[in-house]
Amino acid sequence: MGGAVTRAWAGVDLGTTGVRAVVVDDDGRLLGEGAAPLTGRRDDGRHEQDPEHWWRATTAALGEATAAAGEHADVAGVAVDSTSGTFTLLDAGGRPVAPGLMYDDARAGGTAGLLDDVNRLGAADWATAGYRRMQRSWALPRLVWWLRTHGRPEPGVRLAHQGDVVNERLVGHPVATDTSTALKTGADLHGVGWPGGTLAALGVPPSLLPDVVLPGTVLGHVGDAAAEATGLRAGTPVVAGMTDGCASQLGAGCVTPGAVNAVLGTTLVLKAVAERPVDDPTGVVYSHRSPAGHWLPGGASSTGAGAVTAGLADDDLARLTEGAQAALPTGVLRYPLAGQGERFPFVAGDAHDLVVGQPRDDVEAFAAGLQGVAFAERLCLDRLDLMGVPLDGAMRVTGGGTRNPAWTRLRADVLGRPLERPENSQPALGMAALAAATVGGDPLADVVVRMVRIAEVVEPGAGPGHGGDRGDRLAEGYRRWVGALTERGWLADDVARHALERTPTWA
Repeated sequence: MGGAVTRAWAGVDLGTTGVRAVVVDDDGRLLGEGAAPLTGRRDDGRHEQDPEHWWRATTAALGEATAAAGEHADVAGVAVDSTSGTFTLLDAGGRPVAPGLMYDDARAGGTAGLLDDVNRLGAADWATAGYRRMQRSWALPRLVWWLRTHGRPEPGVRLAHQGDVVNERLVGHPVATDTSTALKTGADLHGVGWPGGTLAALGVPPSLLPDVVLPGTVLGHVGDAAAEATGLRAGTPVVAGMTDGCASQLGAGCVTPGAVNAVLGTTLVLKAVAERPVDDPTGVVYSHRSPAGHWLPGGASSTGAGAVTAGLADDDLARLTEGAQAALPTGVLRYPLAGQGERFPFVAGDAHDLVVGQPRDDVEAFAAGLQGVAFAERLCLDRLDLMGVPLDGAMRVTGGGTRNPAWTRLRADVLGRPLERPENSQPALGMAALAAATVGGDPLADVVVRMVRIAEVVEPGAGPGHGGDRGDRLAEGYRRWVGALTERGWLADDVARHALERTPTWA
């Protein structure tokens, strides 16, 4: 026994396939980490999980992290992030009375007129929010669909997002939701509340809705039962978190205007930092509120590593990745999508996996997929630039896609800018940083400077396999790729024109 006690912070990341937890000190050094899997049900557009499993996996992951950190790590605060737009319904006792409806459950999209109702009745509120139109994959259309399908809930039943469920178990009583988690459910980010009239007109009773607070608000303190289950100390402050994409942005240290974070995992999520929210009549770009006082414009794409690597074994990935370095750039154009529909950098419900040209073999097909995701990332930046979002700060790349160095080099060349890869950028670290800023009292920007360290900077034009005409070939491929999207009616003319105007300065 004895020895110095280290002040520490805990962060929890509730993902799609698992929960991760970290315990770090004031400088972001990892003291302990833990993980536990999540499973669900997918079929015919359905994607559900058991909300009780969210809590069980959280206790397993946190228990592992706190045990690894040891008795000399005094966790002074904890925050939780979760997938954007995932929710359930709880009864008065906090027990789930509905499955966890995941962010990509698509059944609401098949209901005729539902999305039109959401956007017609909420037109004024969504215009104030800046995105003008909700997308069919957002949480509010899914909530309205559930209520229309299953009827008005019993008295005492209330909405809880994925992270809310865990926070409620941590503190032992109902909690408020945060504006980041509740954005796609229709929360008013400016007034920090709900557009009551619109929701009532859509059949969402006011009694169903939790209070709304800003990320970084203390929701309560860890109760005795949760302390025993997680290894946290009873009385530890529980801080309102954010979506997993926003948490990743904090974990990457992107909190000042001009900075950009691209998370390349199963899908691609890209967010910038700006002084003010974006007003997008098309509803493609939406803005979260940052705990640092700024706004986070961007979006989540349906393309990403999942569409490129689907069905491939590790041995195949290694072989294809090695071969792709010689095959890039390729004249075969692809927009990789695992399912139907795209939401960012454009909205097109009929978009599908697109291949233009005939790959010589599976290596070139794989290379075209890597290139297509990099082109989509470029188009995301082009779209944000068109809307006046500053992009002159550091660009930090995170997510599982960064484990492929050839892909990261390609992305740097396609984007024409250095890419900074943080040493430990997981969303759970972002939540630990948010807890530290809230409870410790230092500005969030100062906290992330302490906690986030850069492992590597990948410069455009660096690395093996870069011939002198590589930039010209990528630029020409990008122009053709933008043209292919425009011809199919997926990409608006003004966005395509702006992308093409920016291309010469990139190559």
